[in-house]
Amino acid sequence: MQVTIDISMYPNRENFIPPINGFIEKINQFENLKITTFPTSTVVQGEFDYAMQAVQSTIAACYREFNMAVYVAKIIPGYEAL
Repeated sequence: MQVTIDISMYPNRENFIPPINGFIEKINQFENLKITTFPTSTVVQGEFDYAMQAVQSTIAACYREFNMAVYVAKIIPGYEAL
């Protein structure tokens, strides 16, 4: 099953651009996903289990590197939004 995940990251710091760029760089390292970055969110599209694991792994890596952020995600299973 295909999935579209629309995710926004809100770092809890004044200098918020480096953590957001870090998230985008990390999620783009996964193959077999369609990644589209917009000014307010990143859209991840691909096979459900793989895409969900990629997002989970990326959030975990960003948490270890940048400490704290709030993530807002919309998960649309079985639908290609873009």
